[in-house]
Amino acid sequence: MKLTNVNDSFLKHVQLTQAESFYATSTDGIHIHSWVVKAAATNHGSPTILEIHGGPHLMYGHTFMLEFQVLASKGFNILFSNPRGGRGYGQAFTDAVRGDYGGMDYTDLMAVTDEAVKRYPYINEDKLGVTGGSYGGFMTNWIVGSTNRFKAAVTQRSISNWTSFYGVSDIGYYFTEWELKADIYENPEKLWNHSPLRLAENVKTPLLILHSEQDYRCPIEQAEQLYVALKRKNKEVEFIRFPQSNHELSRSGKPNLRTARLKYLTSWFKRYLKQSQ
Repeated sequence: MKLTNVNDSFLKHVQLTQAESFYATSTDGIHIHSWVVKAAATNHGSPTILEIHGGPHLMYGHTFMLEFQVLASKGFNILFSNPRGGRGYGQAFTDAVRGDYGGMDYTDLMAVTDEAVKRYPYINEDKLGVTGGSYGGFMTNWIVGSTNRFKAAVTQRSISNWTSFYGVSDIGYYFTEWELKADIYENPEKLWNHSPLRLAENVKTPLLILHSEQDYRCPIEQAEQLYVALKRKNKEVEFIRFPQSNHELSRSGKPNLRTARLKYLTSWFKRYLKQSQ
């Protein structure tokens, strides 16, 4: 029995859609659990956005994600998955990302994208976008520095430079040492090698940077460094700063700023993925 109708006004503007599960096989044979949310009004020209979870030791599942539903209602297919590093598939799978950020986790995400393009005729390979927050923001930064297959990207509360992250994040020193298996004193080269900032010269994908000014987990200087590097190299980039917000903006931030974040996200993908429709 329905108990409330508090979301009726929202549902007048958003058509909810179901996620379909599938598996992609990475280059070493590991099966990557994945899903696709079909756009509310899908045709062969509908753009698709790859969403990357944070953590990295988290996982997507059969749960409601407001961001996915809002984007799907605006005509975007949503692709999401659990690449290695996430939980739920055994400890070895979770540990596999440690010391290898941007390695096989990147390969997994490309395999998921390849499988989705092959499996679903409505996914247009020429209209792919990518976004994610925290670790997902790191991976978004890494992806646009490693491939040009995505035509638009939005990086959120991200990591761009492990060398500075080590000293400024509220978890910097121990998180970096655990996750990258290196510290700033004994192996600074490894920190830089895994830093997306190093790849700024390669970026050709239009990138929107969203970051909160009171984020102590991934401090805003990570976004500032990335923005300056890309502007210095004449890349297509914009930077939105959210005041009075922290790492939790997308989940528990001020309602007006959460709404603004979704509008910036949607507008960027509309600008670069739908302009030819």
